[in-house]
Amino acid sequence: MFHVVLPTPTMGQFQKVAQQYSTKWNFPNCIGAIDGKHIRIKAPKNSGSLFYNYKDYHSMVMLAVVDADCKFTAVDVGSYGREGDAGIYLKSEIGRRIKIIHSTYHHQKPYLKQTLLYPHVIVGMKPLRYIKI
Repeated sequence: MFHVVLPTPTMGQFQKVAQQYSTKWNFPNCIGAIDGKHIRIKAPKNSGSLFYNYKDYHSMVMLAVVDADCKFTAVDVGSYGREGDAGIYLKSEIGRRIKIIHSTYHHQKPYLKQTLLYPHVIVGMKPLRYIKI
């Protein structure tokens, strides 16, 4: 498989994206939205059911993260169609990098001048729900 991931964003870029989500969508502390999409393909020879998905066709899966303006910040393409978004995320380069980010960018910010601190998040569609950073 061939996987492509855009460069890992810096802390400054995360802060900028979080500010964009807060300003544009009134969603504070969000540093991205993630989802997977099936891309229809012709089944490779001898691939068996690896690429056959629950939608009854052969596909590869693209997992992507976007900023508040729906611009890609991370992309992973090439997972088997039979795999689900959550499973793909867990073994993807995006998932690995988010774990690294979590270990270095885990500070929390107050919301609406409250004393409670809230974590930064990446939101996802079902079945990922959200990924707490």
